[in-house]
Parts: sequence; structure tokens; C-alpha cells
Amino acid sequence: MTCSRFFLRFCGGLAAGLLPVAAAWAQVTPPGQVYPAPAAPADTTAVVDEQEFATPSVIGMGPSKGLVVQYQRMPRFGVNSNAQVVGLRDYATEADKNARLVIKGYIPLLNNPHLKLIMGINYEREEFQFRNPPSDYELYDNIENKGLKTLGAQLAVIRPVNEVNWYIFRAKGELSGDYQSSALGLKDYLRFSSEFLYGWKRSPQFSWGVGLQLGYTFGRQSIYPAVLYNRTFNPRWGIEAIFPARVTLRYNASPTSLFYVGYSVDGFNYIIKLRKPLQRTGASGQPEPGTVALRTLELRETEVKFRARWERPIFDFLWLGAEAGYRYNHAFDAFDRTNADREKIIDSKLAGAPYGSLEVFITPAIVKAFSRQ
Repeated sequence: MTCSRFFLRFCGGLAAGLLPVAAAWAQVTPPGQVYPAPAAPADTTAVVDEQEFATPSVIGMGPSKGLVVQYQRMPRFGVNSNAQVVGLRDYATEADKNARLVIKGYIPLLNNPHLKLIMGINYEREEFQFRNPPSDYELYDNIENKGLKTLGAQLAVIRPVNEVNWYIFRAKGELSGDYQSSALGLKDYLRFSSEFLYGWKRSPQFSWGVGLQLGYTFGRQSIYPAVLYNRTFNPRWGIEAIFPARVTLRYNASPTSLFYVGYSVDGFNYIIKLRKPLQRTGASGQPEPGTVALRTLELRETEVKFRARWERPIFDFLWLGAEAGYRYNHAFDAFDRTNADREKIIDSKLAGAPYGSLEVFITPAIVKAFSRQ
């Protein structure tokens, strides 16, 4: 099933099954793409027995997201691959389609003012279609219309320490690749990421923190520093940043209309099962000594998006997000997952291209809507 067909089928049952579930999910502030998303603008601190507890959100930030459905699409763009080992060849073509479907939801496990535990689940599917298939090229033919899927679960801990300090810890496990449910192998497809941030709430308009991330933002698993900086300068302007992964300038046109502009760095790591084994060869054309035929490849994809976004409510609890921008691809490389050297097999570049996406998400306002009935 293609991304677009799956998206339409899913949206067809949205009204029937989505809202009752989201009413329970929206009781706490859910995590966002990288870190927990902000609470509603009025909830920048929690008060218990006259004791205030700090949070990383600030006044003016957009509403929290309890359940998210997003569909993203790009037009035709060029693809250029260079072989990195003997026995393979270079190849260039065009991708007629690159689409991504994302579904995310968050379930509150504990919602105390001084401690919040949130479980998140996510499903993502990315699809490619190349011009004039089959190309008889090892990488393209093995991801043509295959569906590169990610199925994950995470646990986020939000711990306000006092009126100034807070920290966030998140651990996430994902199965990522072109797997079929009947052929799932945890050893092959399992990916793990985590992060920790410690921060200071200087005022209702300013919160910042520092920490570390372990993840695949830059294609391969690595540890890198992270700086969170949320600040509202005046009733109209603010900034929301988790550097280096994302920096966004916010403009509050009204309480129900928000504009964003900035960039984000996204990394994807997929395991690709080859339809035909691939043998690395030496200059003589014979198999390289000490190597065996490859049955899987590791595809590392890293992209930078320069984006503009607009959010506004459709109903009290249901919001629409429209985004457009330019995608710059830093890497689309295939690595040997079979032999011990983990050598790069194919070095690819996807040409820069514009993109657009539509998103619907449910906010905690659904609780108020149900209470009025």
C-alpha cells in the first residue's frame, strides 16, 4: 500500500476513532519530535502548595500535540550514485516520487506536577519511485516501491526540580528498515536512541538547557551535544531551538495563528534486504578475500530542511499544520552490514528539491471540548 492510499484510509476513520483516545492522551504535555513539546501558553509553571515547578516551555509557544498525522511529498529530483568498491558501477537517474507518512501519539503514564512520565509510539513510512525501473542498479531496485518503515516506542521523563531547574530524559527503541511483519528480525532492525537535558527557567518568557543526545540525526549512531533555547521576546516574536538539530523563529500573528521559519536536521537509518546477494570483488574480478556476499545493506540518509510553517485550529482541539521549504540532502549512502569492515558500498546524493507537507494534530483543548458536552 502506498503512502497516499494509507494516508487517505487512515484519515477516513479519524473522526470515529481518534478523538476519544486523544482525550486521555492530552492530559499531559506530550513530547515533540526531539524533546517534549511545550505546554499550552498558560501552563508555564505548575503550582503545588504554593511551590512552583519549572518547565522548559515559555509563554507564546504553540499548543501541545497529543496525536499527529503528517504526509510529506517531493517532486521529481535527480539522484547520483558513485560506487566505492570494485565490482559495482556508478549510476544516475531521477526519482519521480519521494513521500513520507508519519503517525505519532503519546500516552500519559504519570502526571504529577513534579514528575511526568509519557509513553510515545510512532510509525513512519518512506517511499521512493525511480524513473524507468528496473534500473539493474543494486540500491535503487531494492528500495523501489518497497516502503522503508520505522516502528518505535519511547519513554520520556519530565522532572521539574524546583521553581528554576528541570531535566528531561528520553529513551527510544525503533525497528527501522524494509521489513515485512512475517520476517522481522530484532537484531537486524533494532535502533536505540536517548537524550538527557538539564535546564533553567529564568522567567515565564525564557528557558534554556544543555545536554547530550545519542541517535541517528547525522546518519549513523553517535553522541553529540544539544542546547535547548526557548525565548519569547515580545507578544509577537520568539525562538524555539534545540541546537544543532533544529532552530525555529516563531511569529504569533494571533492566539490561533502561528508562523514558523527555520531549519531542521533529520537522520534516517534503514536496513535493506537485497533481492539478490551482492558480492564485493577485487581488481581481478574475483571475490575479495575474507568477504562474503552481502544480503543486506545499511542505508544512512541525512537531510537539512529549510522550512516555513503555519499552524491554526480547525476546531478547538484539532489543528492544521502546513509546511513548505527546500530539502538539501547531505548523504544517502549504503554500507556493508555483513562483513566486519562495515565499508561504504555506494556514495549517493539526492539533488536538492522543494517539498510540502500537511499535518493534522490534536491538542489538549479536546479536554475542554468534551467537558462542555
